[in-house]
Amino acid sequence: MAGVVITLLASSLSLSVAQESPTALRTDYWPTDQWETATPEEHQMDGQLLADMLTTVSSTPANFLHSVLVIRHGYIVSEAYYPPYTIARKHEIYSVTKSVVSTLAGIAVDQGYISSLDQPVLSFFPDRTFENVDERKQAMTLRHLITMQSGLDWGEAKENEINGTQDWVAFVMNTPMRAEPGTEFYYCTGCSHVVSAIIQQATGTTTRDFADQVLFAPLGISDILWKIDPLDISTGGTGLRLRPRDMAKIGYLFLHNGEWDGQTIISPEWVQAATSTQVEADVPMATGVELDYGYMWWTFPRLKAYLALGYDGQIIVNVPELDLEVVMTASVGAAGYDAIFNLIETYIIPAVQDLPEGFLSS
Repeated sequence: MAGVVITLLASSLSLSVAQESPTALRTDYWPTDQWETATPEEHQMDGQLLADMLTTVSSTPANFLHSVLVIRHGYIVSEAYYPPYTIARKHEIYSVTKSVVSTLAGIAVDQGYISSLDQPVLSFFPDRTFENVDERKQAMTLRHLITMQSGLDWGEAKENEINGTQDWVAFVMNTPMRAEPGTEFYYCTGCSHVVSAIIQQATGTTTRDFADQVLFAPLGISDILWKIDPLDISTGGTGLRLRPRDMAKIGYLFLHNGEWDGQTIISPEWVQAATSTQVEADVPMATGVELDYGYMWWTFPRLKAYLALGYDGQIIVNVPELDLEVVMTASVGAAGYDAIFNLIETYIIPAVQDLPEGFLSS
């Protein structure tokens, strides 16, 4: 436990932690300026079980967690950072970037910059000529990109190749087709970068500047790093760095159906669609978990949850029925995502004291 910075506000703890005085609960509170904390018991969670989770993590050889936040009813009830990671350190969130970019696409649709998800991808680039264009590529729409059903013959190994090119959009769009768009789930990080390029084309500004204006600033997120490609397009599939508490703000916005302190940031219709299963991906994870896909958000049908998921264990999980959010940053290595999902299903969900009967067995 030496050097571990932990906040766990519980009535009884089996480990030595830094205690904070809980702030009086308010109904008008939004975490724009800062998150507030409370004891787990104030929000019907078992503090001892959450403490046991942190003990288990700390005693695991080659501890895989960098940070963990458990948020119930909008209050942080458990939070830990493992050196050299701190509350202030921005973290590479890898493919969680995709969920942020999808959100920006939704805002662009809401605000009329993009007419429809069913607009053909090629129509966003009227002055560009791409290779291997056939009827299937002409039929590819923005919807196909954000549901990973582009039909492009993309392999994630191409991510190593794209870094050596000048024009990332052309690299992706020149890829031959393997299927009719909309007929199969085929994960495509390059497609997410094309979505970022579409946002820039449609809004007339960079994806980063658009994000600052319509998403980050309203949520009080300012400490950001975001990679760009050689043509100054914000990377759409990975490359965003955020602090864990700012990751949590993105999740909290979605838990509130796109509303933030009286302002509609993104329409509830988009939030509902983005976090609902649009395609049955049946991607196996830990503890029998199978994930499906929405609009660059994963869905977790067994827990009625949805999540943003990044390489090596970066995750934002929302369980709307429980008004529960979990954020983790990590380096899971050989343990894979099993380590992350085991913590959620062994400790965090069972810690909810008002858990609906049969919730974990559904």
